[in-house]
Amino acid sequence: MNERVEPSALQVPRGLEPQRPVKGAPLPAEHPPVRWGRVGVLLMNLGTPEGTSYWPMRRYLKEFLSDRRVIEVPRLIWWPLLNLIILTKRPGPKGKDYASVWNNERDEGPLKTITRGQCERLQAAMGDSVVVDWAMRYGKPEVSLRIQALLDQGCDRILLVPLYPQYAAATSATACDQAFKALMQMRWQPTVRVSPPYHDDPVYIEAMADSIREGLAKLDFEPEVILTSFHGVPKSYLLKGDPYHCQCVKTGRLIREALGFSPERMRVTFQSRFGNEEWLKPYTDETVQGLARGGVRNLAIVAPGFTADCLETLEELDGENRHYFEENGGERFAYIPCLNDSDLGMRVIENVVRRELQGWI
Repeated sequence: MNERVEPSALQVPRGLEPQRPVKGAPLPAEHPPVRWGRVGVLLMNLGTPEGTSYWPMRRYLKEFLSDRRVIEVPRLIWWPLLNLIILTKRPGPKGKDYASVWNNERDEGPLKTITRGQCERLQAAMGDSVVVDWAMRYGKPEVSLRIQALLDQGCDRILLVPLYPQYAAATSATACDQAFKALMQMRWQPTVRVSPPYHDDPVYIEAMADSIREGLAKLDFEPEVILTSFHGVPKSYLLKGDPYHCQCVKTGRLIREALGFSPERMRVTFQSRFGNEEWLKPYTDETVQGLARGGVRNLAIVAPGFTADCLETLEELDGENRHYFEENGGERFAYIPCLNDSDLGMRVIENVVRRELQGWI
């Protein structure tokens, strides 16, 4: 049976529908059941371990650090370093870091909780016009399984939405790689679109500016400096042609201009460097320590490159960097949360999705 699925038929169990003719022509009796005619949206974020103990952390780190988009070191050098040293020593300490921000009620990382919330709110906003789902590049829910779930619901057109405002090969591209790998196994592939980065989209910039204003209004002090901290990548990736650095700098400038701050008061930095290679500068942790030592007593940090709070924002920025600031003479520190699944955050995601679905719905 070849059946076009209308929005009202979304909940009909697959394979239980009676055979019907299509446009007046009966199908052969042996024709396999096929559902089609709907539009799907797949939100894709980075990922999170399934637990904070050694083995879940090891599995997550192995999948993440084995990705050639993330680590471009030659395999002959990287494989023994990863498997004999990093995956032996790193799961324990990283598990403790994750435990400090873990959603114990749901037994999951905050990134998973928030991304699910974004999916649910987007589905409510879009109504029956599309089917919205979510997946993680590393860990669960797996991209391939969620694409299949959309196909099972009759989605023959799917919009892939990497939840990264700024494009990087190590984030947006590897998320799409995973989706394309799934498509390679399908006989009848859905038609696919990929939403582009939205680092300079006016709706995103306005939402970030509004969020920062709201965050600052809640403080009982006025920050002398506000850092916009983006996740770093090795400098070599920039030199090879990755546009990430330029897009981060532009985002930071546009947010600063929207708020009317000077370049001295609002600065762009890069966090989360790993290994001995030079990464994008200035480094967030070194900047925080330098500001405190230089006499800055009140500091705020915001992370515009993250669509959802996670280990890198809650533990690294609000935890580690808060300590760096206070240990070096700083007095008052604030971390302004990500947009998450707030009204401002959903305004951005819905804007991107509706724009990219034009002609489909």
